[in-house]
Amino acid sequence: MASKMIPDPHKDAHALILDAIDQGIYRPGDRLVESELADRFGVSRTPIREALQRLETQRLLTRDGRSLIVASLDHAQMAELYAVRQELEALAARLAAQHAAIEEIQVLREMVEADRALLSDPQALARANRRFHYQIHLASHNRYLVQQLDLVYRSMALMARTSLAAKGRGEKALAEHSEIVEAIAARDGERAARALRDHLSIAFVVRLKEEAQKSSV
Repeated sequence: MASKMIPDPHKDAHALILDAIDQGIYRPGDRLVESELADRFGVSRTPIREALQRLETQRLLTRDGRSLIVASLDHAQMAELYAVRQELEALAARLAAQHAAIEEIQVLREMVEADRALLSDPQALARANRRFHYQIHLASHNRYLVQQLDLVYRSMALMARTSLAAKGRGEKALAEHSEIVEAIAARDGERAARALRDHLSIAFVVRLKEEAQKSSV
């Protein structure tokens, strides 16, 4: 039986399940059962049922007979998602170069340095990576852009494996993060946008290579 988690009083069942998918507790293809989710999160089955229906509507869950399972992305969906993500995040970096406070830039720099301690743990580095990117979203000071990127990142959780798990990718990704931050600090919006777009393009190539290797086995 799933272990019970201490529920966050500020999060509803929908947010709790999303967090569990994002953290890899539930992965693409995993079956979600109302009773098990209710026990894990310490909430009643009614809000769980409503959350599952909402997640199915959002296409984060899909039907397998009578069961609901965590959805997965095919090649075309992954390509479409990266195309949108690259443009939106490049815009966030460009706006951050214009609007980020000095303190926000300092936080970004400190994140890059702190994340070096996580290079041996791809999953922890992946979580730190999401925090870093989210900080750039916030530094754009555009609430509508942040909302759209939140939707993109929900779908990113449907990728079974982080590209940061590839050999040597973590160290290179942090170097790319540092380049993005320095472009923002220099108030060079075009350079920041280009650095972030290039960063995601490299991540996409890594993921495509991994998918190709899996399909050839």
